[in-house]
Amino acid sequence: MRAAHLRSTGRKALLVLGGVLLAGAAVMAWLVWPAQPLVVRPADVASNPADPHTIERGRYLAVLGNCQACHTTRGGTPFAGGLGVVTPFGTVYGSNLTPSENGLGDWSADDFWRALHHGQGRDGRWLNPAFPYSNTTRLSREDSDALFAFFLSLPPVDTPVPAHDMRWPYNTQFALKAWRTLYFRAQDAAPPAAATTSTATLERGAYLVNGLGHCSACHVPRDALGGQGNLLGLSGGLIPMQRWYAPSLLDPAEAGLQHWSVDEIVALFRDGRARDALVSGPMAEVVQHSTQHWAPQDLQAMAIYLRQLPSETVTQRLRHEPADSRVLAAGGQRYEQHCAQCHGARGEGVSSQGAVAYPPLAGNRTVTMASPANLAQIVLNGGFGPSTQAHPRPFGMPPFVLQFNDQELAELLTYVRTQWGNQAPPVSALDVQQLRRPLGH
Repeated sequence: MRAAHLRSTGRKALLVLGGVLLAGAAVMAWLVWPAQPLVVRPADVASNPADPHTIERGRYLAVLGNCQACHTTRGGTPFAGGLGVVTPFGTVYGSNLTPSENGLGDWSADDFWRALHHGQGRDGRWLNPAFPYSNTTRLSREDSDALFAFFLSLPPVDTPVPAHDMRWPYNTQFALKAWRTLYFRAQDAAPPAAATTSTATLERGAYLVNGLGHCSACHVPRDALGGQGNLLGLSGGLIPMQRWYAPSLLDPAEAGLQHWSVDEIVALFRDGRARDALVSGPMAEVVQHSTQHWAPQDLQAMAIYLRQLPSETVTQRLRHEPADSRVLAAGGQRYEQHCAQCHGARGEGVSSQGAVAYPPLAGNRTVTMASPANLAQIVLNGGFGPSTQAHPRPFGMPPFVLQFNDQELAELLTYVRTQWGNQAPPVSALDVQQLRRPLGH
């Protein structure tokens, strides 16, 4: 009886093991099976890619999406591609969007829609999620066709784009397929025809923030695989290869705008400054090349949407040991020597002609956030706002990367973060060392 029971148990174990192995083999076969281009439904209304109104609309959509930022090398032809975007997994190069042999010359409107909506190239290969198709999947087919018409209207540029330089296994199609399975779902969304009601305005704002504006590409926390359960979450995240922190748009203690007026939010994205705040770093580039050129109604729709986001404290304010008095004394001396002339002896800032010129540091959210990343980057590399119509020659801050070693900068940052009512944690020399490492390390 016992021997028969053991034989039966052994057979069941073998069956279970065989089932597991078979399932594993099936999953691996599915992952490595070459993908075919997905069949996409034709547009409900065929667009004329040569129509001037369609092309102009597409040009504006490219501005809304700031497409030029990732698809243009410094000093290169706009949209000709080749810009290297460094990620934790390797370097991705922006594709050529001109109608050349190396760009979109052989593409159709269906191919372009498949890339934006499904994250799949013309040949069926899955695209790297550094291209924010988790956001562009929300574009309407009409907007996709207009955007494609604009790119077709550009002069063709045959400059070849380097192949992505990704580490294994992130350079494989099965890795991209696995990523999509974990994090991506194609979405259908259409913007309101015109933001003529409060509901339509809010929907338009959501369409801009979550779609072309792709705000969550930076303002979302990422896991070790570069994904997140809610890829539209705006709770803040470190931009690892830039060493900047994209602050939470939910937390008023970081970058939440729930307590700002709509006019103030519009001014921030149009002029690069509002109240006592100035944009800098990656956000200054967004204002420079994109949001300052948005139509007033779109700026207002975005502002209304951002203002109504739920207010959540996303960063735990942990108790911390007070800074060492010797650190504060050394940091205070450096502040008086290098910073007080512009930011005031008590961090009160300086205004010019009724507008903030050098922002106050007392109560400044960039200063008091739990992460010192942005404050450190501004001091190291300088803080320069965008040139806008309202402020064509903004005041700037020089870089101090060559003047302070890690310990000296840590002392200065600790002083600024703990004075004039500021109660942020001290900064260590190790923190600074990690924030000033070369990109790609």
